Amino acid sequence: MQTQHIGDRMPAFRLPRLDGGGEQSLEELLRERRGALVVFWSGTCAHCVRYDGYFNEFAGRHPELGFAAIASRVNESAEQMRAAVRERGLRFAILRDEGAGVARQWYSQQTPRCYLIDAGGHLRYRGAIDNFKLATDPEYLEYLEPAVGQFLRGEAIGRADTPSFGCAIETVYYQLPKQL
Repeated sequence: MQTQHIGDRMPAFRLPRLDGGGEQSLEELLRERRGALVVFWSGTCAHCVRYDGYFNEFAGRHPELGFAAIASRVNESAEQMRAAVRERGLRFAILRDEGAGVARQWYSQQTPRCYLIDAGGHLRYRGAIDNFKLATDPEYLEYLEPAVGQFLRGEAIGRADTPSFGCAIETVYYQLPKQL
């Protein structure tokens, strides 16, 4: 059984853009940048909705990093995703991983799940954006932004692996052909 470790080189990909603007690869995300953030995302996942603003603003906050969301959720149609983009005003790049092959290669099982990659394609952070509490909650913890900050300052990432939560990319439940 293979595993994934912080520091491993991540598998390359080339995926079609949801907006029809051709394809994008991991190599292109990293070109002339210090690294990239890749997020496994879903237009129908209620957990992803919470981070719409964060994802919309990520590239502006961190221009030295590439950013793309990978839509891998099995049984989520391209039209469902495009509707989410329209309705929620999403402005970030979304790549379509039909069949969830890249998700499996990257060991991603739910959305949202983040991977911070250095310029050489090596994994530096994997996991959640935060602990899914409101920022006003005294127990609120950010995970991703401190990791990004440490990475950009050339520091060791203090917490490089955090548990993710969210919607399953591929459910273990069967799909009913029609409602009972």
